[in-house]
Amino acid sequence: MNPESTRGSRCGLDTVPVARIETLIRGRTDAELLDHFSAGELADAGNGPGRAASLAARFAAKEACAKLFPRETALGILQPSDFFVIRDPYGAPLVGVTPRAQAILDRHRIAALRISLTHTPKEATAIVTSEPRRTVVPWYGRLLYRLFPYRRGVVMDNLRRVFGDVLPEDEIRDLAQAYYGHYVLFLWEMLRQPFLSTRRRERSIRVENMESPLRAHAQGKGVFLLTGHFGNFEVATVAGIRRFPEYRGMFYFVRRLLKPALLNAFVTWRFRRAGFTTLGKRGSLDAIYQALQENAFIVFVFDQHAGSPDGVVVDFFGHPAGTFKSLAILALDTGAPVVPVSSWREPDGSHVIRFEDPLPVIECNSVGEAIRRNTRAYNEVVERMLLRHPEQWIWMHKRWKASSRKPASNPLPAPPSS
Repeated sequence: MNPESTRGSRCGLDTVPVARIETLIRGRTDAELLDHFSAGELADAGNGPGRAASLAARFAAKEACAKLFPRETALGILQPSDFFVIRDPYGAPLVGVTPRAQAILDRHRIAALRISLTHTPKEATAIVTSEPRRTVVPWYGRLLYRLFPYRRGVVMDNLRRVFGDVLPEDEIRDLAQAYYGHYVLFLWEMLRQPFLSTRRRERSIRVENMESPLRAHAQGKGVFLLTGHFGNFEVATVAGIRRFPEYRGMFYFVRRLLKPALLNAFVTWRFRRAGFTTLGKRGSLDAIYQALQENAFIVFVFDQHAGSPDGVVVDFFGHPAGTFKSLAILALDTGAPVVPVSSWREPDGSHVIRFEDPLPVIECNSVGEAIRRNTRAYNEVVERMLLRHPEQWIWMHKRWKASSRKPASNPLPAPPSS
């Protein structure tokens, strides 16, 4: 953490008349109130005489949370309903958020929202404060950033595109230095992984929500796994798949050739040993269709620049970016589910692979528009996964080659499609 950073906590306050909520809920069922409250909030409020006051406090909490992000709220990117009140095991109120709100918290580098609720028979009040997330920078990351600044200008420009309007420059620099530290660990982990015992490899990886791709796989259409260069994707992928030997030989990895050739040969060898088949970005269409017919898993790395004719220009963090359209074309054509997956390194050095729920297919009358909108939806989920641990992404990559805008003026991303 840079001690010179001046970013502090934010505070939101809102008061709601109980009579307003009594009018809102009068004559309505819980199902009709889901646009305003979560199912958990409605259940927690009960059906007794204090229901309106309890819901008024929760309504005030939503409004107070939204006030922490006035720009996003004004643009319609964020709604008060993206926040909801839950309780910890001791009954204390906590703030829950939708995936859309979580992405905004992550981009603002907010670790948590703290809430206090109170109400009288006439009105309810909520106070919400934010807890900033500080970036831990290892000494070797700071050293590499200063003494061996490989592509430092690209790294800083990319970080400013994403965080330039919400973080001070010193925190952006902290993220850059933390990324260089991640890069050091990335290379070290790749070199030592072949020499670790099977037991140490298994202890170094945790897989979350594996049920999601398995349910998708049960449909029998094959599965597309949407991912990017998150965490130590080389080590985590190999170690994670080894945990499921029954699926050995059923994973196909669509990727570009790495440079230098020696590195590409090493990575391909490791993948082959783990049961992966690698496919090139170009010339592999027939192989992909064949693999889908065999109900295989097809891994698409989706966070690299794609020029014409392979790509379509859609927003990535609010800036136009050439993005591969092949995944949208294949998903629309085959009906195979698209399951997002990311990985990251924990502070103790272990790795996590997390699968998300399958993405809904966006249908349009125009095929071109359907490709564009689904591709934008894929970029959106990549954004969310990236923001969880931004220091563990490939900021050296020139992702925004299609953009003509300058990185300092960072517009907000478009409202999510789901």
